Amino acid sequence: MKKTAFTFVVAAGLVASIQAGDWTRFRGPDGGGVANEKLPSKLAKENIKWEVDIPGRGLSSPIVQGDKIFLSAASGPDQTRLHVMCLSAKSGKKIWERQFWATGRTMTHPKTCVAAPTPVVHGNRVFVLYSSNDLICLDVDGNLQWLRGLTLDYPNASNSLGMSSSPVVVDGVLVVQIENDSESFAAGINVRTGENLWKLDRPKAANWTSPTAARSGGKAVAILQSSKGIHAVDPHTGDEAWYFGGGASTTPSSTLGPDGTLYVPANGITALKPGSATKDVKEIWVSGRLKPGTSSPLILGKRIFTVNSSGVLTCGDTVTGDRLWQIRMKGKKFSATPVASSGYIYAINEDGLLQVIDFKGEEGEVISSLELDEVVLSTPSIANGAIFIRSDKHLWKIGS
Repeated sequence: MKKTAFTFVVAAGLVASIQAGDWTRFRGPDGGGVANEKLPSKLAKENIKWEVDIPGRGLSSPIVQGDKIFLSAASGPDQTRLHVMCLSAKSGKKIWERQFWATGRTMTHPKTCVAAPTPVVHGNRVFVLYSSNDLICLDVDGNLQWLRGLTLDYPNASNSLGMSSSPVVVDGVLVVQIENDSESFAAGINVRTGENLWKLDRPKAANWTSPTAARSGGKAVAILQSSKGIHAVDPHTGDEAWYFGGGASTTPSSTLGPDGTLYVPANGITALKPGSATKDVKEIWVSGRLKPGTSSPLILGKRIFTVNSSGVLTCGDTVTGDRLWQIRMKGKKFSATPVASSGYIYAINEDGLLQVIDFKGEEGEVISSLELDEVVLSTPSIANGAIFIRSDKHLWKIGS
């Protein structure tokens, strides 16, 4: 087994460009799952700062802006009642809650649910998408700005398994992927009015990946992943910036590295580097030994980390694609994507066991864990010196 030293000095510098504070969308401000917060490395029950009940079901991650946590859920026998909640990050106390009726189909696989996509906050607005294709815009005080039932506009855009693609704001445009076996599309939405700026037909296949914000040729692009490959499009027009074929996963999403390299779950992991010219993209390496399960890749400096569905954490070299080491974490099933802060990786399995992995030595090591005793499928969020984790029943704040 190949071993590589990884010093604490380097690890501490991994997140120097990430500003402390908010966690504004799925996997954080840059979509990479990395924060610059001081979190406890030795976990105990005393680290649970609060635990609050939440209604219904939800796989979406909590979003944090300042002292406000935004969270979605769906309740009722058929999950037709849609919830958007705002809680205090300090106390967990509810600040406001809004409820809506689903206008689209609420059928899902038993493992997922209608409130699977993670909301995104941009400025003073919160955008919440559900598997029912209801897209809701509220301001941070809970006032409705606009609402779209996308199924009313596109009646065949659904499937019986549910959808979980999380929206993202790219250069001021809300980008959504509504992809399924029938009427698949991606759209750029005006954040003020909720109207389409553009709409693209997409491959007719179930797809649970989320769009990624990136840059190409000095301009912002939205990365759209599907079973056909990777499309980079202009967020304002939907025009293609570049395309990379060859297929890609339809569950874990691509992760953008700090140097602009895109790590795509394709044939294991495929590393792509967009060039300075339009439609210029280069395949750097492909590694089948780094293949993830459900979770997306995590990039820390010159290391890439993936987790398979059985809880094996693999560390690879981002320059060469070589596998450096593997360790088996506790538990047999993992769905959530790990997150990282201040030199440690935080991973939670489906049984609700949160684990801290020290990756700075020659080989990774699980150094502590905390049992939450509930099924957890949601990716954790990090903000304001704490890690926030949700199940169908509770939301926890865990800190020093």
